[in-house]
Amino acid sequence: MSEPAAAVGPRKWYSFTLSQQIVIGLVIGVFLGWWLSGLDPAAKAQWNKALVVVRDVFLHLIKVMIAPLIFASVVQGFAGTGDMKKAQRIGWKSLVYFEIVTTLALVVGLLAVNIMKPGVGVVLQLDQAQSTAGLAKPQTWDQIILHAFPTSLMDSMARNDVLQVVCFAVIFAVAVIAAGPAGKPVLDFCGSLTQVMFKFAGIIMKFAPFGVGAAIAVTVSHQGVGSLFTLAKMIFTLYGALIVFVVFVLGAVVWIAKVPLKPFAKAVREPFTIAFATANSEAALPKAFDNMEKVGVPRGIVGFVLPAGYSFNLDGSTLYLAVASVFVAQAAETTTGIHFSIGAQITMMLMLMLTSKGVAAVPRASFVVLVAALESFGLPTAGAFLILGIDALLDMARTSVNVLGNCLASVVVARWEGEFDDAKAAAYAATPDPKP
Repeated sequence: MSEPAAAVGPRKWYSFTLSQQIVIGLVIGVFLGWWLSGLDPAAKAQWNKALVVVRDVFLHLIKVMIAPLIFASVVQGFAGTGDMKKAQRIGWKSLVYFEIVTTLALVVGLLAVNIMKPGVGVVLQLDQAQSTAGLAKPQTWDQIILHAFPTSLMDSMARNDVLQVVCFAVIFAVAVIAAGPAGKPVLDFCGSLTQVMFKFAGIIMKFAPFGVGAAIAVTVSHQGVGSLFTLAKMIFTLYGALIVFVVFVLGAVVWIAKVPLKPFAKAVREPFTIAFATANSEAALPKAFDNMEKVGVPRGIVGFVLPAGYSFNLDGSTLYLAVASVFVAQAAETTTGIHFSIGAQITMMLMLMLTSKGVAAVPRASFVVLVAALESFGLPTAGAFLILGIDALLDMARTSVNVLGNCLASVVVARWEGEFDDAKAAAYAATPDPKP
């Protein structure tokens, strides 16, 4: 039982919650990065080396807990119900929701890029020898299906392959249910491991303001404040489209599913901020796990929906692919005069609906899928490399929306199952933020 609000007492003016500390770290990181961008290359390199160490220590500690947390949560959540039909319902409801929302993300991206036309007037240097030989190839639909089933659990965990860990954990949970009393010790172990990993995450999150500040400082120092004005229309189009998607599409989902907005906003703000600053979905996953359970989503649903969403519900990434691919088509038309019709754009979007589903398993993720789409439709890959110059800024936005969309998906599926705890959500919203 949580401590009553009256017992917490007034917080001293200099004592900040973890959320406030992360935002402060973000702001300080931006100013530090701006200051570093004006230094001479040698001095900036020394500062960046130190900041990269701080950033990567945080990310390494976050990543090390991903596989055991997902495995234990999925097994404990699914096997704890003892109901196979319920597990199947959660699975197909999640996939139906993922497909609908990511399709709407593509539609919003397509509308935004055709209205704003950020690529019109941009001239591509087609004589540049841009090589894509070093990039991994995106997976076809049959490879995506095969990839979901691991040949070695240890290898999957070592690579933090979320989809493979989830697939193994679901099948393992089925075996635990089938084992009956013999599976009880395994179930108890997974429950204990989940609790320990949440405590582990709580310890690591105390370091989050430093990790977030270092991550954003490195990004700004490399890109420079001037990068905000380079290809500004492209940046504005993507950020604007993501805002429209969040407000109107995800907002409609919140209204239809009767998601309690205040508790949900409180639960998602820290994962969202961490994802934005680090441009890394994995960094936000442990906090998202913890907060979604606190806000009233059962552990079994959180344990399946959040990890599965990392492969099948990348709302921000799919919207980015729509904007970026048509941006290149518009720039190519400016350069070559060859028009890329609406029909061709829709065909490309249909292809991206499939290829984006495997984006989490592809090195250099969205950029690789973008290059593949451009090559498939005969568009110059030089446009993709032009975008690569501002990709760090774009990645921050699309990654944070990915995390937001997956957190919302867990609440929607819980509501769909009739298991969302409104009383728990109300209590969570009324509880003051604890001091870290």
